[in-house]
Amino acid sequence: MAQIPKSSGDRANRGDVSSSPVPTTVLRIRSLLPSLAPAEQRVAQRVVDDPERAAASSITQLAKDCATSEATVIRFCRTIDFSGYRELRLALATEAGQARGARADSAELASDINPDDTLITVVQKIAYTDARAVEETGAAMDVEVLRSVIDTMSNARRIDVYGVGASAFVGADLQQKLHRIGLTSFAWSDAHVMLTSAALLEEGDVAIGISHRGTTIDTVQALSEAGRRGARTVAITNFPRSPIGFADHVLTTAARETLFRSGATASRLAQLTVVDCLFVGLAQIRYTDSMSALETTYEAVRGLRLSDDRRRRRSGSPATDNDGTTGNDD
Repeated sequence: MAQIPKSSGDRANRGDVSSSPVPTTVLRIRSLLPSLAPAEQRVAQRVVDDPERAAASSITQLAKDCATSEATVIRFCRTIDFSGYRELRLALATEAGQARGARADSAELASDINPDDTLITVVQKIAYTDARAVEETGAAMDVEVLRSVIDTMSNARRIDVYGVGASAFVGADLQQKLHRIGLTSFAWSDAHVMLTSAALLEEGDVAIGISHRGTTIDTVQALSEAGRRGARTVAITNFPRSPIGFADHVLTTAARETLFRSGATASRLAQLTVVDCLFVGLAQIRYTDSMSALETTYEAVRGLRLSDDRRRRRSGSPATDNDGTTGNDD
């Protein structure tokens, strides 16, 4: 039976939280696409591009559309953990029906930006792509893996975070969050520093590598070195079967790459979604210590903020506290 990523928690237990159904089968196929054989990639791409048509096609028709054999289609199904094409069609048809219901309430925008798009359309498409990346990442989140990572990090002596380029900013964000709740953590983006830091890790430490495609050599090498030294390793990536997928735990994002690199923005937001889940999960199980650390660090930087009097003078109106009452320095 196929193991399809599920939304975190049971829908009945989420109270008033509601969201449109997310095609988790398509998300899974998209995340595994780069790791498939060329012929299987053609089948995967056809399914991702038009899941409804794939669900309505016979295995013979799909094989013909993809210029391949029925045996390849069956092999593709088994590669993505389905027992056969019938099971895949059923999953796609079910999710297509859910998607049609969702589209009745909201129109889906094409992600790619065209040369003749107006600026308004560009804004709408970027906002749509970013929102979908966050929503789909949450839907595809393996909560059991997330829980294991949180438990491992909560007991870590030290946490190293590795990332290059846009992923480095995400790594810095995670390190800053961990530091705020009193966890010893470091974020590295230089290849030499990553490796030297990784070489000093040991059992009881945690190393986290962040890479959208999972193929960034610097990040993969540093995470591998950390694992060789005995540290527990975590990968945050869009493609779990990429080179970085050797990690002890893999947390998968679900961002789509599009024209003009708007996908790079979406991938960063998807990674930040995972980071926020890690941070809040850690803060929750270390609630007392986390609250104490957050209050202490808040007080430490409080003097760097504009005072209420200065804010009143700048805005021309009384300043208020977070609870809506007027602030008073006395």
